[in-house]
Amino acid sequence: MSLKTRITDDMKAAMRAKQAPRLSAIRLLLAAIKQKEIDERIELDDAQALAIVDKLLKQRRESIAQYTQAGREDLAAAERFEAGVLEAYLPAQLSEAEVGDAIEAVIAETGAAGPKEMGRVMGALKARLAGRADMGAVSARVKARLAG
Repeated sequence: MSLKTRITDDMKAAMRAKQAPRLSAIRLLLAAIKQKEIDERIELDDAQALAIVDKLLKQRRESIAQYTQAGREDLAAAERFEAGVLEAYLPAQLSEAEVGDAIEAVIAETGAAGPKEMGRVMGALKARLAGRADMGAVSARVKARLAG
């Protein structure tokens, strides 16, 4: 079953169960997917749909931080709920050790020796780790590894 089909089925289930907040979050995700398909006139595959889920999740995390900083716990709680719904569509997250192994493997494959080659390493890692690791944290680890 494709990711889009799974999301659509979850939307229907949320409608039947009258779960308004969950339904809202799922509809937001489907709208983002359909917008991308319409804009680019393509049918998204699972990898592209995962990228959209990841992007929306990143937006939620940023909003949570801003709302918490502003003392708006009610809004932060709503964003946390939406983030939880979105996280259900991501594949299992990799452990720190698995991410480290992937970084070392890509550095060995590309022959990267310094910070100037970080873009090449990150490009390869993004393809391998998309949706399974926080790319911001991965970027920091790659930068530290290539710098020292």
